Amino acid sequence: MVVLHPNILEKDGRKEFVVLPFEEFKKIEEELSLYEDLKDLREAKEKEQNAPSYSLDKAKKELNIM
Repeated sequence: MVVLHPNILEKDGRKEFVVLPFEEFKKIEEELSLYEDLKDLREAKEKEQNAPSYSLDKAKKELNIM
């Protein structure tokens, strides 16, 4: 979990912007990227759930890679 130290800026008495230290921003960016990758992986897995599959040993044998 990323620990944040936000500075909240107000405009006309309302919270308008958040300023973060650059390193915290980069951590959030990285976490979001990993989350997107996970979403893509789950989506692909869902689409291929009924596709035929082979064990690594069987694939090697079929391709003569032993």
